[in-house]
Amino acid sequence: MTLRDGPPGSTPTDVELVRAHVTGDPDAFAELVRRHRDRLWAVALRTIGDREEAADAVQDALLNAHRNAAKFRGDAAVTTWLHRIVVNACLDRIRRRQAHPTVPLPDGTRDDDLPTGPEPAAPAPDQDTVLVVRDALAALPVDQRAAIVLVDVQGYGVAEAAEILGVAEGTVKSRCARGRARMAMTLGYLRGNRNDGATVTSRSEAANPLPTGSDRREPR
Repeated sequence: MTLRDGPPGSTPTDVELVRAHVTGDPDAFAELVRRHRDRLWAVALRTIGDREEAADAVQDALLNAHRNAAKFRGDAAVTTWLHRIVVNACLDRIRRRQAHPTVPLPDGTRDDDLPTGPEPAAPAPDQDTVLVVRDALAALPVDQRAAIVLVDVQGYGVAEAAEILGVAEGTVKSRCARGRARMAMTLGYLRGNRNDGATVTSRSEAANPLPTGSDRREPR
């Protein structure tokens, strides 16, 4: 089967693209990546928190999917399968980084270790709050972070997040609850703080750091 085997003007499904790739169609996998790369990239970036690491994780995951597409059995949606591979690639990188942390120390010999001009202006309050919230997300245990990224950031249902993570639905709910509680403790000082004369009543109102509405995953 190739992309040219279908009726003229028809759009192949994700499953058809996987099957076409497995049977040798040279364009099928590229089309599959084109459809889903933006969401895969968003999940990787928010899970790892580093653009270069996220890009490497997505590249590793897509190479894995390309090589192992024949193992796809169709017991889950193709998007779920791809996200599972990307999330696993991200978690592997995070765990390796935690096991072998590297922290560059300034030695005063590099140009970027020395002051080169006036101090940069402080970030705008809203942007500063966004960074604080992102730091709080990044500080979560990796399993809790992955669950919250999928459910609260990307808008997946608990059942689909459980499929992606390969755990029970109750485990996803528990991880989300614990992660939200940890973030609430970290960000509790934002409640009631003054920000340019306005009262910050909630984290979502303060910065809206986690995409909502149209930024979330469109229903399939």
